[in-house]
Amino acid sequence: MSDTTQTPPPSLYEWAGGMPAFERLTTLFYQRVATDEILQPVFADMNADHPRHVALFIAEVFGGPTVYGDSLGGHAGMIEHHLNRHLTQTQRRRWLNLLLDCADEAGLPDDPEFRSAFVGYLEWGTRLAVINSQDGVVAPGAETPMPQWNWGAVGGPYQPS
Repeated sequence: MSDTTQTPPPSLYEWAGGMPAFERLTTLFYQRVATDEILQPVFADMNADHPRHVALFIAEVFGGPTVYGDSLGGHAGMIEHHLNRHLTQTQRRRWLNLLLDCADEAGLPDDPEFRSAFVGYLEWGTRLAVINSQDGVVAPGAETPMPQWNWGAVGGPYQPS
C-alpha cells in the first residue's frame, strides 16, 4: 500500500533560501539605487538599516519570521513610510525592473512558479506604494494585517516524484 499523503510545499521564504537570500537581494538592490538617476532621489535620506528592514518585510510576507510585524511597525508602518512621497509610475517601474535584475544576481530561484509569485507580489506591492504615496492618503491603523503571499494558482514548485 502506498502513502498517498503529500508533503505541503515549502513557503516562498524557504524556497527562496531564507533570510540570507532576502538580505542579498536588498543589499544589491540598494547599492544600485544609490547610483540610479530615477530612484536615488527617492532614497536620498535612507537610513543605513533600510535594506535589512525591507528584507525582513519581504521575508515575512513570504512566510518567514515575523520580525518586521512584531517590532518594526508591520504593514501599517510600511505604508506610513510611503505617505506623501508622490511616487510615479516611472519610479515604480524602475524599482520593479531593478529588483528583478537583482533577484537574478542574488541567486533567488528562477523557476516559473517562484517567479510568478515573486513578480505578483512586487506588482501588487509597488502599485500599492504608488497609491499610498499620493496626497490625501491617511495612515492606516496599527491593526492592518501583514500581507501573506503564497504560491497562488500554481500551488507550489514543480517537484518530480
